[in-house]
Amino acid sequence: MMMTSRSCICVSAMKPCCRFLISFKSSSLFGVSPTSSSRLINSSKLLQCRKIESRSIRSGVHCRRRNVFCNSDSISWGGSRCSSIGRGRGRGRGILVIPRVASDFRNQSSSSLDSHVNKDKSFESLFVKPLVFKEIPKKESGGKEDAKFGNVRVKGEREEVSSQSEAEREAWRLLRGAVVNYCGFPVGTVAANDPGDKQKTLNYDQVFIRDFVPSAYAFLLDGDGEIVRNFLLQTLQLQSWEKTVDCHSPGPGLMPASFKVKSLEGNDGSFEECLDADFGESAIGRVSPVDSGLWWIILLRAYGKLTGDYTLQERIDVQTGIKLILKLCLADGFDMFPTLLVTDGSCMIDRRMGIHGHPLEIQALFYSSLRCAREMLNVNDETKNLVAAVNSRLSALSFHIREYYWVDIKKINEIYRYNTEEYSADATNKFNIYPEQIPSWLVDWIPNRGGYFIGNLQPAHMDFRFFTLGNLWAVVSSLGSQEQNEGVMALIEEKWDDLVANMPLKICFPALEQEEWRIITGSDPKNTPWSYHNGGSWPTLLWQFTLACIKMEKLDLAKKAVAVAEKRLKEDQWPEYYDTKSGRFVGKQSRLYQTWTIAGFLASKKLIEQPEKASLLFWEEDYQLLETCVCGLNKSSGKKKNKCSRFTPPRS
Repeated sequence: MMMTSRSCICVSAMKPCCRFLISFKSSSLFGVSPTSSSRLINSSKLLQCRKIESRSIRSGVHCRRRNVFCNSDSISWGGSRCSSIGRGRGRGRGILVIPRVASDFRNQSSSSLDSHVNKDKSFESLFVKPLVFKEIPKKESGGKEDAKFGNVRVKGEREEVSSQSEAEREAWRLLRGAVVNYCGFPVGTVAANDPGDKQKTLNYDQVFIRDFVPSAYAFLLDGDGEIVRNFLLQTLQLQSWEKTVDCHSPGPGLMPASFKVKSLEGNDGSFEECLDADFGESAIGRVSPVDSGLWWIILLRAYGKLTGDYTLQERIDVQTGIKLILKLCLADGFDMFPTLLVTDGSCMIDRRMGIHGHPLEIQALFYSSLRCAREMLNVNDETKNLVAAVNSRLSALSFHIREYYWVDIKKINEIYRYNTEEYSADATNKFNIYPEQIPSWLVDWIPNRGGYFIGNLQPAHMDFRFFTLGNLWAVVSSLGSQEQNEGVMALIEEKWDDLVANMPLKICFPALEQEEWRIITGSDPKNTPWSYHNGGSWPTLLWQFTLACIKMEKLDLAKKAVAVAEKRLKEDQWPEYYDTKSGRFVGKQSRLYQTWTIAGFLASKKLIEQPEKASLLFWEEDYQLLETCVCGLNKSSGKKKNKCSRFTPPRS
């Protein structure tokens, strides 16, 4: 394909934002000249869009913004012209058009880039990494060939199809039918593809970061890496946009909650495809997605592990993306704890459910993303301090969760006998938890064998609800000790009728009811008891349960859960969630043909078929962290070290 000055990348920005047009001729952007960059561009397939003419797209939002490169109508930068489009009043949502440049910067110096990242936040808000789509080379597999996404594979898979159940075959057809293409390339899957859905005003037609993760795992385990690579790079592009809500901008490392492919009509009547990202400014409650960046790092590692393509994570733009997310998460604040402090609705439970503070789900994903980042970061003089901060946080976080979030019958009895109002560095009741907080349901529910990590911990408050995703990911990432991980799986097995029953798995247990529901949820009509996030059953959690089971050598337990789901999902048209205490009814507002329900089922089936690949996706205990354990008191204090729950013998 010939490269012209009209070849560009089109991505929509959040409002309010200036629009810029950078011509390709003689550009030395990123220190790569057009001549040298053309030699690096993958010639098989390239993203190509037409040049968008200078025009104003008014959003009706007015907010002052710093003019970084454009103090006049046009200035010269590196031999190219940078034109401000739609200046002055009415400046709002816009389009950034940037020329194609080389896709691989691993051999280029990163010093200038890092200096901008560290010192020039204004540059950071406008810097857009170049993106070139390319096909992932197909591995030799006995003559198997794949059709393009959106079509079921038709050659060389007769043996595979014959071994699949009817539900699996339909699931693969639906998953491929949910793929979203951008400029002719697959970049994600829609949240739901329900043909009977009349509420088109909702955002189920968008590609969500967290929702795409099970789809990505299903594709990767099936040998398809192209869509995952494109997704990772496109969301990385969106990370660099200036994100503004009511004239306030969060940190530059924030990843979007979702994005949508839109068509914009030009002056000549032609249409351009552009990405419209949502960073929370359109979400219910206007909450930014804390988990998006964490999932992005986790998925980046999984892509490398399952495809063997580690060049993606070595790119300078990808390395920069990792560092921006880490700097956002590791930023100094007022908190005394190593856990991340977040608001309600900042993760999978994206509505008011009383999880504000330090919810387990965020902490488990945070821990996993730190371990992933430590594996993938290029260690040099510029990153050694960041790596040291990651190691320090990993050690403190694992100690904090294992010591203070874990409960079993012994720990609950200890809390039951707590003294309160202890003012001392040696206090047993460090968070001033009142024994009366122990709920009556827990006294009879906690088994003699096993335990779990509570949902949240704050001063004078313990949320004793069992949150499935957080506990499963604590097992997968080894946030818990070996003994604690075994305890979580033992509790799930013991309480199967409560957590699985007719459909795996409860998002949390138990549900908030009556006065508690009215106070904590604000009488949310969607989160009524045993529905949606308030004790509903979510089939998408199946793949994470399967991964945890394989790690803990309980494959039969995973097969049992998958069998329960397989009996109903196809017949019920792949709903988003199920209602009632035992998961008997399809959710009252559940979307059908929910993509992450479909993908979670397929990823689980693939993991069961290929349990050896699961070992690439979970983490074993990191005994190097024990060498920097924070639980020991300073020798100068003359006091004995506390007994640390992380010092457990390795599994034989």
